[in-house]
Amino acid sequence: MGFQLTTKDYVEYIKKAYEKIHANGDYITELDSATGDGDHWTNINMGFEKLVEASGELETMSLFDAFKKISMIMMSVIGGSGGVLYGSAYMEAAKLLNGKETIQNEELCGILEAMMNGIMKRGNAKPGMKTMLDALAPAAACYRSCIASGVDEKQTLARVKQAALLGAESTRQMEAVRGRAYYQANKGVGNLDPGAVTMSYQIETLMDYVEGKL
Repeated sequence: MGFQLTTKDYVEYIKKAYEKIHANGDYITELDSATGDGDHWTNINMGFEKLVEASGELETMSLFDAFKKISMIMMSVIGGSGGVLYGSAYMEAAKLLNGKETIQNEELCGILEAMMNGIMKRGNAKPGMKTMLDALAPAAACYRSCIASGVDEKQTLARVKQAALLGAESTRQMEAVRGRAYYQANKGVGNLDPGAVTMSYQIETLMDYVEGKL
């Protein structure tokens, strides 16, 4: 049998994602200052910091309730459109977990897909617009493809992580369709999208954490 994540496991992942995001503050701020207003890291870091502060409460909840609580915290703490988008992502994912006690391979794939759909719907965005979707969408698609092809879980996790990282890197050559980069003469071409990078950090950390549970 493969991995099974409990609410406590997911909260442990949140802590590790916070550590990764927190440690890369200067880099993310530098990326954002090149194309935006430089506050992406401050906002996302604050959101994850609040999740860590609430970890004791979160880990006592069902997966469904924990994801709803994560959604509410992110929506209320992360500034700008990011809070609404992350809140929508987690609220959409929560729907999949109603009545579930653990997250297994199929559920984890479904969570990435639900988050992607939540962000696309709320943000009226799609992959290729130089946003966090450009890390999330290829990761979700890769995961679904691996399941359909019968790829073993360890290899699946490695491929999904790589898809997210390559997706974030692909934003370097994209023209922005949203945000401040859109108003630049070159529409941000040549610069990575900070939202895609921090999303890739989360997916990378999640896949590494899950691999440790195999």
